[in-house]
Amino acid sequence: MAKGRSLISPAFGQAVRELRIKAGLSQERLGELSGLHRTYIGDVERGLKSPSLKAVEALARALGRKPHELIVRAEQLSGWR
Repeated sequence: MAKGRSLISPAFGQAVRELRIKAGLSQERLGELSGLHRTYIGDVERGLKSPSLKAVEALARALGRKPHELIVRAEQLSGWR
């Protein structure tokens, strides 16, 4: 891995997008439910932003998941070991 480049951030974003779509939510609706701005959610989904633990908790609650479920899915998607 190149210095400063994260493998988990894009995978976390992919996990959020996957679960959001599965829940039938738009980015805007997920923003409303989580208290996060829709553009921030878009940035997370594209791997441009790495969410804080507080944001991970808010996203998980809004998606009806536990925070670790988002992390585990991101690990799976990234191939992280």
